[in-house]
This record gives sequence, C-alpha cells and structure tokens, in this order.
Amino acid sequence: MQVQPLHDRVLVERVEEETKTAGGIIIPDNNKEKPQQGKVIAVGKGYRNQDGSRSELEVKSGDTVLFGKYTGTEVKVEGKEFLIMKEEEILGVLQ
Repeated sequence: MQVQPLHDRVLVERVEEETKTAGGIIIPDNNKEKPQQGKVIAVGKGYRNQDGSRSELEVKSGDTVLFGKYTGTEVKVEGKEFLIMKEEEILGVLQ
C-alpha cells in the first residue's frame, strides 16, 4: 500500500538518532526523545494559487528534513510509522 499526500502535504519517515552520546554514554529507550529529522517519502502535487494554478513544493522525495518536535500527524501504514505534515511546517533541508 502506498500513501500519496494531497495538496501541500509531505509524507516523512523519522530517522532514528544515535543511542550513544559523544562521550560514550548509552541512552536507554525510555529516556530518548523522538527524532526531529526525517526522510521525505512522498510529496503532494502542490498548493493552489488564487488564480487556480498550482505551485510546486520545494522539498522532494529523498530529501532529509528538520521539523518541529510536535509537528505533523502520526500515521501507521503496514506496521511502519510516518508523519504527514504541511510543507510550511518543515524547518529546513539537510544537505
């Protein structure tokens, strides 16, 4: 099953962060925060302008993005967790 976001929405899969700090301390699972970066899996066709034309999104599939801690809506598809969010909720693209 595939999910195709609508309009200006983006489907993101969280990227798991390291479980060990730079000093070598291992962080237990119950004390970890959810990662705030992820990989774009799919993008919508864009948003409509007032004149009816479409504007394409700036992010594309495969981009690694940063987003806010409480951004997006969590969805589960075939046992995998994803986030669906509007493009404006994305803070930046990692290069």
